[in-house]
Amino acid sequence: MRRLILALPLLLFIHCKQQPAAPTGLVTEKAMVVSAREDASRIGSEVMQKGGNVFDAMVATELALAVAYPYAGNLGGGGFMVYRKSNGEVGGIDYREKAPLSAHKDMYLDSLGNVIPDMSTLGASAVGVPGTVAGVFAVHEKFGSLPMEELIKPVIALAERGVVVTEKQADRIGRYREKFMAVNGDSTKFAQEFKPGDTIKYPELAKTLTIIMQNGKDGFYKGEVAEKLAGFIQEKGGFITVEDLGKYEAKWRDPVVFDYKDLRMISMSPPSSGGVTINQIFKMIEPHHIGKYGHNSVEAIQLFTEAARRAYADRNYFLGDPDFVDIPLDVLLDNEYLQQRMKDFSFEKATLSADVGHGAVEIVESSETTHYSIIDAEDNAISATTTLNGGFGSKLYADELGFFLNNEMDDFSSKPGVPNMFGLIGAEANSIAPEKRMLSSMTPTIVVKDGKLFMVVGTPGGSTIITAVAQTILNVHEFNLSMQEAVNVPRFHHQWLPDLITFEPNGFPEELIKELKSKGYVIKEDRTPVIGKVDAIRVLPDGKLEGGADPRGDDTAVGF
Repeated sequence: MRRLILALPLLLFIHCKQQPAAPTGLVTEKAMVVSAREDASRIGSEVMQKGGNVFDAMVATELALAVAYPYAGNLGGGGFMVYRKSNGEVGGIDYREKAPLSAHKDMYLDSLGNVIPDMSTLGASAVGVPGTVAGVFAVHEKFGSLPMEELIKPVIALAERGVVVTEKQADRIGRYREKFMAVNGDSTKFAQEFKPGDTIKYPELAKTLTIIMQNGKDGFYKGEVAEKLAGFIQEKGGFITVEDLGKYEAKWRDPVVFDYKDLRMISMSPPSSGGVTINQIFKMIEPHHIGKYGHNSVEAIQLFTEAARRAYADRNYFLGDPDFVDIPLDVLLDNEYLQQRMKDFSFEKATLSADVGHGAVEIVESSETTHYSIIDAEDNAISATTTLNGGFGSKLYADELGFFLNNEMDDFSSKPGVPNMFGLIGAEANSIAPEKRMLSSMTPTIVVKDGKLFMVVGTPGGSTIITAVAQTILNVHEFNLSMQEAVNVPRFHHQWLPDLITFEPNGFPEELIKELKSKGYVIKEDRTPVIGKVDAIRVLPDGKLEGGADPRGDDTAVGF
């Protein structure tokens, strides 16, 4: 009896310690890829099945997305990737686009100093120097285990065989069709109408990929492809030259690494604002035990919103390309500074963004990015986010080469204080300069728990990326949802300016909205789009993997 009494508290403790949520997404034993399209996830997974590592799978998946998901997958854009190897080594690569050599601070302003409409968003004048091809070759050179040919051949085969158009894709292409014709003329490939079930083949892209496979990085940045690409952009009124292409290099960068409770986060450093901003958000909410408030409760939304409001104000003012700007990271990430930032937070009423910021500065950024997460059989992990910026980028399609070009120049501050296409307001730190990389919100993130790989997560969504990634991590860690549930549940967003909370449609009860309004929060009332398309993987206690593929898109997890 005495033994039983002594054992009772222990049993209660074990019982009370919350068990991790049972998986509801695809579960595989060894390896997994979660990306925007099944074709790309499958190609990445098959590379690992053939003995390739996570970095080989990254190369194949990234290039396959250029074929399967031209909305954001690309050869004509750029991105960021963070990695964690099974031995605990971490790192990151920046293959973000750059401003051309002829770029200057006022290039998108008229003679009166006003921003010229569409010049930084539509057509050739919006295009930055692409980084994707340089990125995959740098990754392969450092970490690849299979020959490049084995990684690109299945992608070429996909381009030749073609990709079946889904309902969502047909709808998307249809919505942009007028713009494609306005920018490219009505003989361009995407001037035709595509219905669900149609197959789109990409013979020109297959040819470009073959040249890249044979000649490496130089197959894109020098020679025939570079000459055609630069000639095409200039003929259409853009700025990129053969010299711009020849000078492009991807850069290895140390990721932002920080702790939140018993988690260690590895996320991207500037010129991505993701790692710094997510770090600030988590550190500002850490003292409050958000898990106790309940998932998407008034208190949880308030706390998260107020932390995001302050973090975005700092993001918009201080962050830019670290090769051009001194960023005071030691101050921005200092615990004392962050606690000071939250000193005037109260659950009683909203803080006004006007009382938080660093002057009238705003940022906007396009939401049409794409993310993929990969874990291999050895527990190496990568998290990569890649983009053309807007949907189909600048809408400029190089018919002869088979791909869309980015409109990434819009992610600079064309004019400090004037919002970009995502409503983000930028400051001097993100002004345009030759060969500078524009600020991004991409937040590829890897999460470690008790020294072991726990989650790989990321999303598209422009300025909403940071809040969507943070909420997905909290959903698993604080609210004990499975990976798939954490991705599925409705999300909300606040980015300092405009001073509004955006809620995904149909996900939040009217009473909750009413209560927030009574505390002084301004709610975006018009119909809002989805916030992010998160693709994530959770490592289960038994070592198996659970995929979280976002149902907001055609996203799919594939593994073995």
